[in-house]
Amino acid sequence: QVQLVESGGGLVQAGGSLRLSCAASGRTFSSYAMGWFRQAPGKEREFVAGISWHGGSRYYADYVKGRFTISRENGKNTVYLQMNSLKPEDTATYYCARRRGMSSVTRTDASYDYWGQGTQVTVSS
Repeated sequence: QVQLVESGGGLVQAGGSLRLSCAASGRTFSSYAMGWFRQAPGKEREFVAGISWHGGSRYYADYVKGRFTISRENGKNTVYLQMNSLKPEDTATYYCARRRGMSSVTRTDASYDYWGQGTQVTVSS
């Protein structure tokens, strides 16, 4: 069984930064692409960023491109999301997820099989 545990969320002013972490259990973490998604109240969950199993390929949603950076440390079974220049519209619960089936990153949440419990990010104006 795979467990994903997010941390690093909190309350920050607009323009500030946060770094989210997602720690994974299991010995096969390095074999899977990983993604970050977010969900704001009353809205559907949306893709934020994804990273290939080796870290060499990274993908971003247009609304975070240039502000957020996804990275991973396979030796620590951890994936990160560095969030800079935060805006109030970034307020949401952020989730990390493991891509199903050792395949490449997709933006579709149905393609991910394991999810963390989420960490809340609140950006005040």
